Order: sequence, then C-alpha cells, then structure tokens
Amino acid sequence: MDRKLAAILAADVVGYSTLMEEDEQGTFERLRAARKELFEPEIARHHGRIFKLMGDGLLAEFASVVDAVECAVALQRGLAERNASFPEDERINVRIGVNLGEVIVEGDDFYGEGVNIAARLEQMAEPGGVYVSGKVAKEVEKKLSFGFEPMGEHLMKNMDEPVPVYRIKLLGVPKIRGRRRRGKSYIPWAAAAAVALLAIAGGGWAYFNFFDAPASGNVPSIAVLAFDNMSDDPNLGYFSDGVSEDIIAGLARAPDLSVIARNSSFAYKGKPTDVRQIGKQLNVSYVLEGSVRKQADQVRIVAQLINAKTGAHVWAERFDQSGNNPMALQDAITERIVGAIASDTGQLKRSRYGEAWSKDAASLEEYDYYLRGHDKFMQYTPQAMEDAYQIWSEGMAKFPDSALLKLKMGFLHYARAINGWSQDTEEDLRLVGELAKQAMSRDNLSPLERKMGHWLLAYANLVERHSKDALREAEAAIALAPNDAFMVGMLAEVGAAAGDIDKAVSWADFGIRNDPANPMLAFMKGFVLTASGRYQESDESMQALGDWFAGIPLIRSINAVNLGKIDEAKSQTKKALELDPSWTAEKWRQLTFFDADVLDRQVSDLITAGLPEK
Repeated sequence: MDRKLAAILAADVVGYSTLMEEDEQGTFERLRAARKELFEPEIARHHGRIFKLMGDGLLAEFASVVDAVECAVALQRGLAERNASFPEDERINVRIGVNLGEVIVEGDDFYGEGVNIAARLEQMAEPGGVYVSGKVAKEVEKKLSFGFEPMGEHLMKNMDEPVPVYRIKLLGVPKIRGRRRRGKSYIPWAAAAAVALLAIAGGGWAYFNFFDAPASGNVPSIAVLAFDNMSDDPNLGYFSDGVSEDIIAGLARAPDLSVIARNSSFAYKGKPTDVRQIGKQLNVSYVLEGSVRKQADQVRIVAQLINAKTGAHVWAERFDQSGNNPMALQDAITERIVGAIASDTGQLKRSRYGEAWSKDAASLEEYDYYLRGHDKFMQYTPQAMEDAYQIWSEGMAKFPDSALLKLKMGFLHYARAINGWSQDTEEDLRLVGELAKQAMSRDNLSPLERKMGHWLLAYANLVERHSKDALREAEAAIALAPNDAFMVGMLAEVGAAAGDIDKAVSWADFGIRNDPANPMLAFMKGFVLTASGRYQESDESMQALGDWFAGIPLIRSINAVNLGKIDEAKSQTKKALELDPSWTAEKWRQLTFFDADVLDRQVSDLITAGLPEK
C-alpha cells in the first residue's frame, strides 16, 4: 500500500437533484458545456488530475497545493462569470474544499484522511465558496494574494482532533443564493446521470485577474504620513517627502492593500498627530510614520507602523543605506509593512518588493536629482515647473541613460503644455512621446519606471489622438499599480477620450475616494462628465472646487451653456480669462484630446460663452 502527500480538491454541484427535476435536458446541456469550457481545462492548466467522479461531486489531486488553491479560485470565478448570462434557476453553482495531507494510493484512486477532510470542507462551504484546511492556509499564505478568513476549528467525522478551517475571500465574486439540498447522496448515479456529471468536470474560461480592479473595502488600508526631516540641513525636506512618496508608490503596487494618496496623507505634515483620529478621518486601518536623515552619501530611515484603530505599534525599525541603491530602503520598508500587516490581520501574503527598482541601481546623486525636481514639480506653478526643468536637465546631463529622469521630464513637458505654460506647445507635446519611448527602451526597468512609462505613453498617444492605444497604455499602468489613486484618477481623461465614460468615471471616483484632499481629481471627474454630456452631474461635482485654475470655470461655462444658463456661462468664462488671459477656443482645441465631435461641440459652447476664438 503506497502513500504520498497530495493536495486534494473536492467539488460538488449545489442542488443538482432539483436542477435535474426542474429541467433535465437543459441541465444536462449546461453541464456538458461546462465540461468543455471550464473544469477539465482549468484543472489541467493547474497541473491537476480528476481521479474520481461520485454522486454530484468530483475529486482532483495536485502535486502543488498552490496550484490546487489557484485552481479552486479560478473555477469559482469562471462559474460566476458564466452564471451572469443565465437566469438564477439555471445556474450551475458548486462548493469547493481543499486539503493538504497524506493519501493512500490504489491504482489511479486515492483514499484516506487527506481525501476525507477535503470532502468535509467542501460540505461546509457556501455555494460559490472555497474552504481550506489550516495546513493549506499556512502553506500558501505567503505565496498567494488571497485573503483567508478563519472559520474556527471543527470536529469532523472519524477525526480525533479538530481541523482549523479557513474561507478564501473571493473579492469580486457575486454572492450566490444557494438552493436547498434535497436528497444529497454519494451513491453513484445511474448511467445517464453519470454522463451528466462528467459534463461538470471540465472547461476553460478567460482568466479574470480580480486584482486588476482597484482595491475594495475588503482589504487593509494604510496612510503614509510625510516623514520628518531629521537631517542637519532643514532644506532637505524634499528628500524626506520624496522617500515618503516613494513608499506610497511602492505600496500602491500591492493589489491586496489600499493606500491613501500623497495629497491626503501629507495634509497632516507638521501638525500634532493623533493616529486614531487620522485613521478615522482617512478611514484607514494603519498609519505609517517615520523620519529620514541624510548626510553626504549616508541615508537613515526610521519607520513605525501603527494600528489606527487601537493606537498600538505593530512594527518599528531603522534602515541604513550608503552609496548606491538608496531606493532599496523604500523597498525593504514596503516589504516589512506588507509582512507586518499580514501578521497583524492574517489577510495578506508577505509579498516581495525587493525588485521595485532596476537592477542597475540609481546612485544617491541621481536619486537626489529626481527628488529635488519632483519637489518643485509638485508645487505645480509655472516658476516651480521651470525650476524642476533646470534640475532635471542638469541631472540628465550627468546621467544621460537615466530612465527615471527622462520619464519625469516627459511628465513636465506634458504638464507645461496642457496648462498653457509652454513657450512652444508643439515641441513640448512632441517630447512627451520621445522621452517616454527612450525610457521604455531601457533594459531592467523597475516596476516604478514601467508604471511611469506606460502612464506617460498613455498621454503621448492621447496627444497624437490615438485614443485606443492611449487606453491600452493606461490600463497597463494601472495593472502595475492598481492602488495609485492619483494616477488612476488622472487617467480618467484617457478613458473618456477613448469613449469609455463608465470606466473614466469609475477611475475618477476611485481617485477621489482614496485621495479625498486632492481637488484635481474632482475636477477630472467633472471634466469627463462634461465630455459625455452629463452637464448637471459635472457642475455638481465642481461647485465646491473654487476657481484656482482656468480649467474649472471653462468647464463650468460649457455646462452652463448646455443647461440654458447663458449669463452664468459668460460669467464663468470671464473668471477663466481673469485667471489666464491666454485661453482661446483655438487653444482649447489644441490641448483637449477628445474626438472631433466632442471638441467641435465644446469649442462652439465656449465661443457662445464669450471665449475668444483666437
């Protein structure tokens, strides 16, 4: 009698008897289609093998427990996607249990406790759910991004010791209303029913990466406060701010963690802080605070992670770095934060973020150029933009192959052009694409650089009126940093230009929700709503913004024309010209990247509202 360790997946159809009683032929056909389009290919793709069909269930074995869990999740997501096209009473729903244990091998079949526990877990699971044993959760928690909710210890039939049970949190899967079971049995079916069960044993589906979507309220959230500058030179505040922001950027890449954006968390800079109050105001579970000391080529970062609900310190550590690769500090901190939250909540994997920057690590001097220019850039005034340009130009002269500096310079040219601060708009817009392509041609780009590159390429394609290509680049950037609230919100413009207004509004709303102190994101929502003809909604979203740059009253003037408020439209145009007299209808056409029909309509509205044509 041979034995081996195996991961066992047990699955059964919920309410199969009722389905057959109500529509035998239809159920048979749907199960047969499911075999071809889901179970068999998915199990095979995860290197598994179905070894038993029984009653209304199946058993499959996997050499890897990671493959077994990924397959279980894939099956449930595939079924949820398929079921969306069927009425509720025609849906095929399953329960799944996964266990890791020793099994008895007899020919092609398996027996023993390892199999029995998987079957018991399957019976405990809700329709559409996946339950796993404690052994499985412990083995995969550091390797997969799924959340595991403890369901307590359960005594199972023929087991002397209780088994720890966990439920996988399947974010994004619609809740399935289960049928009441009638006459469930593991007695083998008659021949016709056996053929029907074979139908549920296979199929394929277009894999849906549920972490591509922005994080939901089901995942832990964190605010990174501006780190204190502890350097001897008080003018090095840009460095501590930059370190804090780069940690935010690193955390934004974690699909299983929601991070509040810079504008909102930095609002507490220099103020006495009550972490629990910050947690309440920003609606976050954790707060990271710390300090940075820079001296010559030495950098020290001290960071501490605090539970915002209780005020308890979860983790604290000091990091030192000298010479090359100062960004390794941010990566080390990011990894430790994710690991600490994983330990504190049991929800996250301990992800590896050690490759956040390129293998050809930037020197401290190059990084300093990046941060000094970024500090100026974020002030977002014409003069500060020129100061950033001088800093990055000097940096690029010293580091001509720096992808990081080229990408930042590309964003500067875009910002300078679209805000009307350019001496040569066409040249600035041309350089957006040129610098993005130069940077992205480099080998060994870091995830941060790749994210920035796709983001900048989205703008470059927008400038060239290639809206579908721009949307593809925007989606690539968001896939690399799904929780970068500012980036996601600002890319709403790209979604609108490509004609996907629902996606554009969704991105803008995500930005607003996770960066509530940033008024630019509320403007962006209004901007895309106006493009879609939803003028009242747009105006409501922009009323509280004030008039701090000309784009706000210009959008509101378009809204007013279409709402029949011509006097209000002319008043808004007057405000815009007081803020920036250079605006004309021709300039609007040059710097707004919607399709021709939208642009023609908006230009006509602005002329009606009193904006000069040229």
